[in-house]
Amino acid sequence: MRARRVARSVLRVAVALASVAVLVATGYGWSALRTASATIVTSDALGEREPLGLDEAFTALLVGIDSRTDSSGNPLPPEVLAQLRAGEDEGQFNTDTIILLHVPAGPESSASAISIPRDSFVAMAGTGRLHKINSAYRRGMERAAESAPGLPERQQREAGRQELVRTVEQLTGVPIDHFAEVNLAGFVEITEAIGGVPVCLNAPVREERAGIDLPAGYQTVSGADALAFVRQRRDLPDGDLDRVTRQQAFLAGVARSALTGTLTDPASLDRLIRTVTRYVVLDRRWDVDALLEQLRRAAGRDITFRTIPTGRPDLETPVDGIAVEVDPAAVREFTRAVVDGTAPATTTAPGTPTRGTATRGTATPGTSTPSTSTPSPVAAASPTAGPGVTLGPPLPTQPAAPV
Repeated sequence: MRARRVARSVLRVAVALASVAVLVATGYGWSALRTASATIVTSDALGEREPLGLDEAFTALLVGIDSRTDSSGNPLPPEVLAQLRAGEDEGQFNTDTIILLHVPAGPESSASAISIPRDSFVAMAGTGRLHKINSAYRRGMERAAESAPGLPERQQREAGRQELVRTVEQLTGVPIDHFAEVNLAGFVEITEAIGGVPVCLNAPVREERAGIDLPAGYQTVSGADALAFVRQRRDLPDGDLDRVTRQQAFLAGVARSALTGTLTDPASLDRLIRTVTRYVVLDRRWDVDALLEQLRRAAGRDITFRTIPTGRPDLETPVDGIAVEVDPAAVREFTRAVVDGTAPATTTAPGTPTRGTATRGTATPGTSTPSTSTPSPVAAASPTAGPGVTLGPPLPTQPAAPV
């Protein structure tokens, strides 16, 4: 039986960075973000590493955290918590979204966003013990608190970030150059700032525990509904793995909505900037100039969404309940091929379910090759048949009939 708690995995950080990339397109956005940079919370999670040139390849770890505080550690107000519909406090500081974003140096190469399912059963870097990867951050915090009673939460969280970074590097074999983190409230506000994401569902999406109730057909999803939409895993055939595919599709829609002109007015840009400064944490080396220049590079090319190779999605574990089976050797081989630009279109090991890939602005869950054409306004699948969702052009005056 799967652990009894609400799944809260979202593309919080990846959405934040895709949205911030839009600021590069306007002088106002660039100037405003640089002005606000002094208030962005930074982290030393990466320690001392070789500096990168702005035109060099880089790999960023993007983390969405199940936290009910802002980036400075201040508790979220009750009215904000109520809006999130995120359930009880159980599971705080689980990193339920973990994505490696690799941007090559060459201007012609596609960038890659590699999802690591939250339930992946892997060795923790600090102890070598096997646990779900989404608990690495929390376990790092707990060990730091046990070794130094009275340690401030800010320092505990730094220890948690360091544990997660080392665990991901150990699993993938890929050195991490940058780190970014955002929480539940940040995702909600970012999707509202960009005006939501147009979707078309082939059938209603309803799941009480996730707090989601969406009708079939065209609609724009944002805020708490967007959070519920991308965190749902119950009633999906492959649970967490299907949820990852849905998240990838939604992120493609976020990038499409943002980069096609949603954030063209100063009010929207101001709101996005306030959200970034309150809810996003960046590694100390990722200063605003470097961030904007590297996001400019990422925004100018296709981004292929991938998922690490996985085995059984129903692996029974001694202490962590049901988890996703992972072969570290296969993961390292796969991620190295992605970084080297030699990865095949498929993203799973032989004999396992195929995970879809997508390019920036489009998504085709369940296929083995990227989609490069404009998405059809017809939904790909229903919730009971998989996580498919078409992210199409602006909504028509009359909703299309579901198929």
